[in-house]
Amino acid sequence: MLASLSIRDVVLIDRLDLDLGPGLAVLTGETGAGKSILLDALGLALGARGDSGLVRAGAAQASVTAVFEVAEDHPALAMLAEQEIPAALPLILRRTVTPDGRSRAWVNDRAVGVGLLRQLGEVLVEIHGQHDQHGLLDPRTHREVLDQFGGHEALKAEVARRFREMQAADSARDRAEAEAEAVRREEDHLRTSLADLDKLKPQPGEEEDLVHRRQRLQNADRIVAALNAALDALNGEPTLEVRLLDADRALQRLPDAETDERVRQLRAGLERASIEIGEGVAGVERLLADLDLGEDSLEVVEDRLYALRAAARRHQVTTEDLPELARKLRARLELIDGGGTVAARLTAAAAEARAVYRKAAEGLSRARKAAADELIKAIAAELGPLRMGRVEIAVAFDPLPEDAWGPEGIERCQFMVRTNPGAPAGPLARVASGGELSRLMLALKVVLARTASAGTLVFDEVDSGIGGAVADAVGERLQRLGGHAQVLVVTHNPQVAARGDLHLRVAKRVEGETTLTEVRALTAAERREEVARMLSGAELTAEARAAADRLMSLAVRS
Repeated sequence: MLASLSIRDVVLIDRLDLDLGPGLAVLTGETGAGKSILLDALGLALGARGDSGLVRAGAAQASVTAVFEVAEDHPALAMLAEQEIPAALPLILRRTVTPDGRSRAWVNDRAVGVGLLRQLGEVLVEIHGQHDQHGLLDPRTHREVLDQFGGHEALKAEVARRFREMQAADSARDRAEAEAEAVRREEDHLRTSLADLDKLKPQPGEEEDLVHRRQRLQNADRIVAALNAALDALNGEPTLEVRLLDADRALQRLPDAETDERVRQLRAGLERASIEIGEGVAGVERLLADLDLGEDSLEVVEDRLYALRAAARRHQVTTEDLPELARKLRARLELIDGGGTVAARLTAAAAEARAVYRKAAEGLSRARKAAADELIKAIAAELGPLRMGRVEIAVAFDPLPEDAWGPEGIERCQFMVRTNPGAPAGPLARVASGGELSRLMLALKVVLARTASAGTLVFDEVDSGIGGAVADAVGERLQRLGGHAQVLVVTHNPQVAARGDLHLRVAKRVEGETTLTEVRALTAAERREEVARMLSGAELTAEARAAADRLMSLAVRS
């Protein structure tokens, strides 16, 4: 809600600070006292056009600050988050205008564009008056209002999800069709390239393996000669093992060979050497046996390596990428082979996704039409007491062309009104007069109170040209609406003024050569006097005060 409004140097207001609360606040005062100035100042803080005429004569600038208390999940805070503006609470909107028409705006002391201020204003306050063209007078909001009234959140979420799925399926189909067309244009080249790769049959890791095989083949003669030489040296006649055995036998012939420790150690060393030599011979033989040179010659290996590298250069990839390239070429050709089975499958999937979306959207449409019937009945019940019983409300549903379908559904919704029997129905803003329009908006807002998007509602001219029971009916509905949202109403009717939770009186005062507008919250006694003045005019009578007491007591009881 709007917690406070501070105005500096706006037209006839030099300095004004208003603290506001929940419920119904009424603004009264003589004609020309400056009630419209207050609304103009509020509009300035909400992003309305900045006019140099708003600057008080002689002032350097006009300034308006509006402080709002909002919930942590309010849409205004999400807007600020998108703009990376700190969403501190309370939310403070400030606007200045200089005599040359230059305007500046701030949100929470961060400079912003007036456009953002206007967007915030639209979700914080709804101003209903003869010249107001936002809120319910904007047909773009009607579908959302109807969905809120009908409680269509789950249906809307389902439609939005199905729409995204339809978009994804359409994109996949379109990409496949475009790719198939590209394949047809280069089909000969693709088939030739794939045939070459299929003939080559490249394998992952093949180049590295061929390089190693080539190195072994290139060194094969030298490796075999070295291993054979090692065997010859170890197995030459007499062999080393035989020589070691002869040496051991000679040591055995020593007289004290069995008792001399030195002789025993020599013989043990000779035995170990014999074992080591035997293992060395076996190791060299294993190396020769394990030397796998394969069946291919060095020429065959080098030819294969050359063919792989030539193919890689031709296709501008690495040899390691050749198998994947073949897979991709085959996948591309599958788009046109077999009667275009891939494209046909994706086309069928897109058609299925569209059918599923349409079914969900048609379900939402039916729910909207049912909600519209209930909404029209509820509004009709409110219009009778407002002396608008002959007014008819309807909801027009206009189907959208398929290329305009979206996550919100497949139709536009617009509230229509017929003010006179036999006259054609038309949009709210064009058919109803100023007073009718305000009362019509009041009836709509009373019905939609539980789904109100803005926490603050402002009504201007809602009681224009009415009185008596009709004015009392307007006041009763404004009071009822104040139970759901903060309501500010400019009124000339005592029946409406008597129902306010807060009563603000707008008046002019003259200081020397200067005329100023002041706004003051009235006490209970002052409210009685103001309502009596509105009943009787300039001369207050006992009868007027008694009538004021009756009105105010009725307002309290209701």
